[in-house]
Amino acid sequence: MSRPFIMVAPNGARRGKADHPALPVTLTDILDTARACHLAGADGLHLHVRDADGKHTLDAGRYNEALAELGAQLPSLRIQITTEAAGLFDVRTQHACLRDVKPEWASISVREMARDPTLAPRVYDLCAAQGTEVQHILYNTDDAALLRDWWDQGIVHAHQTSAIFVLGRYATADGSSPADIAPFRAALPQVSNWMVCAFGPQEHACLAAAAALGGNLRVGFENSLTAANGTPHKDNATSVATLCQMLERKAA
Repeated sequence: MSRPFIMVAPNGARRGKADHPALPVTLTDILDTARACHLAGADGLHLHVRDADGKHTLDAGRYNEALAELGAQLPSLRIQITTEAAGLFDVRTQHACLRDVKPEWASISVREMARDPTLAPRVYDLCAAQGTEVQHILYNTDDAALLRDWWDQGIVHAHQTSAIFVLGRYATADGSSPADIAPFRAALPQVSNWMVCAFGPQEHACLAAAAALGGNLRVGFENSLTAANGTPHKDNATSVATLCQMLERKAA
């Protein structure tokens, strides 16, 4: 088994210091966390930025500042921005964020784009024109079916084939299971560049299963704060290191 690409998602849109004191909120926090996670084995960072009150934002200025600092301090760490609405932002705001930031890589939910069928094609056209790689966020097989339909219609460009399969939810007490991967793979067998993230205490087990199937991995406090036994991770870097050690044992 070749080593998968490992991306850390250290904060997300909803959690804060009250959930875990080591969850990064400020830009300084994010930079320190990114550095530690890169040393622990992360190849990329899924970037959420926060406003002055610590709330989720799609502010282009904050994104550009964070991208500049990360690029200067950690040039070998690949950065992906999120366009997650989190119940706060419409498609027009998401489009404006992509236009004004011009990121190398962005995660975009087809479910969220479907809220504005008129504007959705412009989002994918914009990404194609400015060279932003799209990673489609898929929460279930209905999202996968929508993505297939949009490929057929030409709304999503033929080369925009990367996807992340989201296993479990914040609100699901038992989180996710490795078995949750199979329906996504069956729904999108043509997608070779795929990644998995998994909510709950089985996060690492799900990611190890994805790696064995040829998938890439997203790990971190956006999805799980604890180990399989319920013990909180010390920080994001500890979670990354634990995952890397698990993968090494399985590869041995």
